[in-house]
Amino acid sequence: MAVSYMDFTSPNVQFAYDVNQNRTFTKDSANFINTLGVQQLNTLGNASLLDIYLSAGNVVEPHIHQNASELVYLVSGGAVVSILNPFTKEVRNFTLRSGQVALIPQGWFHWEIATENHTHIIAIFDAPTPEFIAVSDFLRLAPRNILAHTYCLDEAQITAALAPITDTTTIGPPANCGKSAVRQAQPRIQAHAAPSYPVQPIPF
Repeated sequence: MAVSYMDFTSPNVQFAYDVNQNRTFTKDSANFINTLGVQQLNTLGNASLLDIYLSAGNVVEPHIHQNASELVYLVSGGAVVSILNPFTKEVRNFTLRSGQVALIPQGWFHWEIATENHTHIIAIFDAPTPEFIAVSDFLRLAPRNILAHTYCLDEAQITAALAPITDTTTIGPPANCGKSAVRQAQPRIQAHAAPSYPVQPIPF
């Protein structure tokens, strides 16, 4: 919905924007995110989007948007969108092809993994700025003694296991991981595929 207080006669009103001009995260040349919000397009109103590019095996890390629902649209390539249903305690994996979508309700844990190189995802939100809580931030900042005590874990082992997480991951595995992203990140279950129908690839 357009912003009701917008003066559409103003010389400052914006009707177009190049999303490529607002890179907000870069892992490498094949894995990055561009962002569009009201800061870039002042007529946008209560909506925003992420323009996500991934190579095979790369993952938009598990996270939540506590203030927005998200519609994931696969432009090209292949991806599995996974959600954790907080009511059924079930993880569901949706295999998407070009032109297919998956919906993530507000506040649900979710993640996306590319199954092909040159995967392009558009994530559309019903909020002007989607808030982002990354699991990597919890893992790197939560006190180790609390994690060990709460979940009956060995504190030294959990400290060693989580030590490599030194920043928000956003797109994993981190560039300095030294392990094969494709081999490590392929999901084991893809039971809930999106509806199967002929899809014409979108030319670029």
